[in-house]
Amino acid sequence: MLLIRTVPRMAPYIFGERNGIHIIDLEQTVPMLHRALEAVREVAQNRGRVLFVGTKRQATDIVKEAAMRCAQNYVNHRWLGGMLTNWKTISNSIKRLKQLEDLLKEENVGLTKKELLGLERERNKLDRALGGIKEMAGLPDIVVIVDTNKESIAVQEARKLSIPTIGILDSNSDPEGISMPVPGNDDAMRAISLYCNLFADAVLDGLQAGLMGAEGDPGEGDEAPAENLDAGEETTVTVEKKPAAKPAAAVEASADEAQAQETKAEDAPAEEAPAAAETAPEEEASTEDSPSGESPAEDAEKAK
Repeated sequence: MLLIRTVPRMAPYIFGERNGIHIIDLEQTVPMLHRALEAVREVAQNRGRVLFVGTKRQATDIVKEAAMRCAQNYVNHRWLGGMLTNWKTISNSIKRLKQLEDLLKEENVGLTKKELLGLERERNKLDRALGGIKEMAGLPDIVVIVDTNKESIAVQEARKLSIPTIGILDSNSDPEGISMPVPGNDDAMRAISLYCNLFADAVLDGLQAGLMGAEGDPGEGDEAPAENLDAGEETTVTVEKKPAAKPAAAVEASADEAQAQETKAEDAPAEEAPAAAETAPEEEASTEDSPSGESPAEDAEKAK
């Protein structure tokens, strides 16, 4: 960041100067970057459209790769006037681009080489300008811009349509008109790659959060169903474990008592039977002895 020209509105975001180079105050950059990332994540979570814009030579390939990685839209060549404000005309050009792509995929019977060459040139021209937004199907919900000075037309159109914008602002950039400015270096390829990859990761996180929210209950968060599920499992475990142990013990106890009673019942007749048998001989013995007890009386009478 050579000290060429400094915009007064960027002075609060500059920490100092060293060897003719401005140093950005990271204590202010970090929270502003987090705010911008959260905004992008929220848009992606709600199935919104994110548009990456960077037409400078250093950002052309980086912007395209980051946007394609998160399945979003991009403009990495010249910004066409009216790309947002005149979306109806742009959408017609996108339809023409898709028609040419389908036409050139076929065998093209009946077309001469000159006609095919003209169609290919038209297709390439449209693809260079509109290839990154041919699947956008509508105006974007948020625009991420690298180097707002070069993309001033994009900033003006987004501002006119009240579309939120995120801008990577260097010391020579003007933060006016940018919804969420992020002070940083917009010239170095490593810095541009860092910012674009962070925004791409935020989009992917938002898409994943949106899918997880769609699978769960729409009225509750992602954590509520998990808590209810755990509570339900705990209640079932306690209900199954505790009552199950008591009936088992009761059944075993009753079974043991029943067996004990049966054994007593079986053993009782066996014990009484010998007793009866033993008493019976004694009674018989007494009966047998009784005549012998009467015989002396009879003898006495006879003696008289």
